[in-house]
Amino acid sequence: MDDQVKMVKKCRDLGLGPGGFYQPNYHDGAKLHLRMMCLGRNWDPNTSMYGEYRPIDGAKPPKIPHEFCSLVENAMKDSCAFIEGNSEASSLEDCLPWMSPDICIVNFYSASGRLGLHQDKDESERSLKKRLPVVSFSIGDEGEFVYGENRDEKNAKVILESGDVLIFGGKSRHIFMEYDQFTPTLLPSLYLKKQIFVQAV
Repeated sequence: MDDQVKMVKKCRDLGLGPGGFYQPNYHDGAKLHLRMMCLGRNWDPNTSMYGEYRPIDGAKPPKIPHEFCSLVENAMKDSCAFIEGNSEASSLEDCLPWMSPDICIVNFYSASGRLGLHQDKDESERSLKKRLPVVSFSIGDEGEFVYGENRDEKNAKVILESGDVLIFGGKSRHIFMEYDQFTPTLLPSLYLKKQIFVQAV
């Protein structure tokens, strides 16, 4: 619980500063149904590329807080220990290649927010080839995470609750996914009242 509160406070402080939360839009005027903040490097929805600065205002993304990197490291260690104890895979590296994040995207969703069907495929060629995992932390309201191996095959659904950690790498690295259907949840007053996803790659 303490880690969640600290993460929300850190996101709020960074989000109100230079390079903080904004609503991304496309050249045709369409807007994403969320507010986003990039840490480490900026992701541009129009080019689907990462860069050092945000094109709309020239802001440089804040650095990834060391607390976030520590949380990712702990999540990776716990997942590796679980896989080693429960998997028949010949190589842990095949299931979950180790990584340390240099990119982090923080998405803030209102009650009507969503992120449509997509793949996380804009990272470096090296990262994608090694199938390095994406580590996602959910804080706030419950949200529906739908995924599948193909664009037309959304055959699995997970309800993400506050405090859940979602990791997909190895053979699962290139899944299609979407976030939707946020459900209000009773939370301590220190939380933001909606949903935050902190996603590190």
